Amino acid sequence: MRKSGPPKGLISYLVLELLDERPRYGYELLGEITEISGGHWEPSYGSVYPILYKFEEEGVAERVERADEPDRKYFALTDAGREELAEKRRAIGGEAKDFGDVVLGFYHLYAALATDERFAVDDDEGEWEFSERYSAWIVEQTIRHHERDFGEFERIDDTPEEFHAAANGGGGGEGAGGDAAADESGGDAIGR
Repeated sequence: MRKSGPPKGLISYLVLELLDERPRYGYELLGEITEISGGHWEPSYGSVYPILYKFEEEGVAERVERADEPDRKYFALTDAGREELAEKRRAIGGEAKDFGDVVLGFYHLYAALATDERFAVDDDEGEWEFSERYSAWIVEQTIRHHERDFGEFERIDDTPEEFHAAANGGGGGEGAGGDAAADESGGDAIGR
């Protein structure tokens, strides 16, 4: 269970990967991370810029001058930055459960605001609302993205306990851990 927002180190990892492609400036990094999230999440300026300045101080990144944009602060990865990136890749690779917990946790909260009688939010006739219709749209979009990135979506009937037991080599239902499509794509289904 996650006790806060995105897994620790996610933003610095994304910054390192993007700087490894080419030099970038802070606002550009924010835009690219937002684009990677499908426009649904943007880290704050207060998280990206301190990371860049910390990387510069530690020798992980360095400022580069551009004659066509002398007032912008571009940063490029150094050799030490590439070493840091290799370490971050390993660290983030171990955070898949935390990512799943964030996604599922916020979806469960969304559904609770739509269905739990203890909550009586006023949708204020806005563009969005907490309802079955919008919940279905969120699930549909998730399935579409899954199919775009991994291929045809197949339901997994395992409970979370069965799924995790099978994924960790303890047997369990047919859909968990042994799904050839998930194994080939590197994807990891998450129990409901």
